[in-house]
Amino acid sequence: LLGFVEVVLEVGGRRLFGPLSFSVTGPERIAVTGPNGSGKTSLLELATGRRAPTAGRVHRAQGAIAMLDQHVGLLDPALDLVANLRRHHPELDDNGAHAALARFAFRNKDARRLAVTLSGGEQLRAGLAVALSGACPPQLLILDEPTNHLDIDAIETLEAALADFDGALLVVSHDRHFLEAIGIEGQIMLG
Repeated sequence: LLGFVEVVLEVGGRRLFGPLSFSVTGPERIAVTGPNGSGKTSLLELATGRRAPTAGRVHRAQGAIAMLDQHVGLLDPALDLVANLRRHHPELDDNGAHAALARFAFRNKDARRLAVTLSGGEQLRAGLAVALSGACPPQLLILDEPTNHLDIDAIETLEAALADFDGALLVVSHDRHFLEAIGIEGQIMLG
């Protein structure tokens, strides 16, 4: 699904990390850890192709990777949840979008709420619905600080949703309890 081969990342003449090599070949659950400024979010940007490495190679399975950032940037705040889902998955009709959103506890009129009106936990649930509800769900889900700005109930809902996800996870988080609850098996430590 994802491979880093001797990847080096420099920003502004400063080496953030590398050379770094690892691979994700199946439904593994891996945490990316390290102090602030060590390049954790940049590593995720390399993994998704949003950034190019300074040296080395990144291999990724096309169409098999989805990312959910801490601000749930894939949601358009001006659109309702059905429209957000259909924007990313045009193959879904309204009924299919409603069914997908219902699996993430957005039933009936809640599916027509504007994204801007959602709490942090609701935004994360909606983002997961968008990321995981396509005709071909991702095999690797990348999460950047998913528990930031969430209350205990929202974190528990997220933990339950990720426990049911049968693909690979690559997660940046400082929350040790959360990482244990979602079954993290490996770690990439930066810095």
